[in-house]
Amino acid sequence: MKKTLITNATIFDGTGSSPFIGNLLVEGNRIKSVTATDQPSMDADEVIDGSDKFLMPGMTEGHAHLSFDAFTCTEDLIAPSPEEHVFLTARVAKKLLDQGFTSAYGASEAKLRLGIAVRNEVDAGRLPGPRIRAGSVEITVTGGLGDESRLHNKRVAEAPAAVVDGPEEMRKFVRICCREGCDNIKLDASGDPFYPHAPAMATPMSLEEMQMAVNTAHSFGKMVNTHARSIESVRNSVLAGVDMIYHAEYTDEETLDLLEAAKDRIFIAPTMGLFHTMFHDGEAHGLPRAVVEAMGIAELMEASVKTHTELRKRGIRHLIGGDYGFTWNMQGTQARDLQYFVDYYGYTPAEALLCATRNGGLAMRKEGDLGTLEAGMLADMLLVDGDPLQDLGILTDKKRLSMIMKDGELY
Repeated sequence: MKKTLITNATIFDGTGSSPFIGNLLVEGNRIKSVTATDQPSMDADEVIDGSDKFLMPGMTEGHAHLSFDAFTCTEDLIAPSPEEHVFLTARVAKKLLDQGFTSAYGASEAKLRLGIAVRNEVDAGRLPGPRIRAGSVEITVTGGLGDESRLHNKRVAEAPAAVVDGPEEMRKFVRICCREGCDNIKLDASGDPFYPHAPAMATPMSLEEMQMAVNTAHSFGKMVNTHARSIESVRNSVLAGVDMIYHAEYTDEETLDLLEAAKDRIFIAPTMGLFHTMFHDGEAHGLPRAVVEAMGIAELMEASVKTHTELRKRGIRHLIGGDYGFTWNMQGTQARDLQYFVDYYGYTPAEALLCATRNGGLAMRKEGDLGTLEAGMLADMLLVDGDPLQDLGILTDKKRLSMIMKDGELY
């Protein structure tokens, strides 16, 4: 097997330890050893000088919509033909890898097999892209987020969401998603500010429907994500046994306690980037301040800060990323979330990096062999020109990524 040696780099190993100057040896697709620079040199087929550079695990986009790109509304999501849409999805996958995201944990896609098809091509080595856990389409209920139909205009078949009602309909559709090859199942448990008929505090999906989805998906070895903003939807997500909760702005003490009790099995992605850009830069993207205020974005941001600052203190495993792919939240800019985690939730730069690396790796693979730079781990890593711990903004500039390695291969 090919051996690649990276020498004299400042190594941020993602374990929580302080960075140190050292050498890292990759053999095949795994890390063979990580050693201090004063230890004997090792033979390798290729040697990369990491002097004055920062070696870190590859990042994970924790709420990936690979089939979303420069969209503004639901009409944009459903407009591309399946043929055009798969090319768009492949371009986004490449863009994420270009920006140092070696993994993408799929939230949901605009059509059922988009993430699956691109994942398969990436895994086969025919397309460039990150490791992908392919998301299903969103699953909602009548009147919920994603239900685009009206009595006078039946559009269910055209919307980027499947509308199901009751546990048995849920069981059947989740089975279909698993049969077609999805890795993750997405449930719209709460409403959303983009849908006036189902606002963020609404909880249209029942606990029984969610429990059926989780039981069915887990029986296939799949994971379950929930779009959950309301208190009830967040609480139901924990009670139903979901794996990933998105947003989770509104909570109370009981819900916080439930989340803390489940912190070793659950992941949460706050998705602040979308709202930050809408609130601060919306005017430049056709979102007048009056519209942003009417949607309650300021209140959602305030609630997000309160909830996720508390969850940070309680040791919840946060992931960065989320709802990138809109014109005001473009694909490839996900690394901005690192600074948002510092500014809004009180993380240190090093802790924010752990959310992007170690926590992301744990969400991607139950084997626990991704997300840190340790012997035996999968060799996904970045060699960065500069010190992200001094300036997290460095990671938003792909020109500062001197090396991107995925699965032991240089990209």
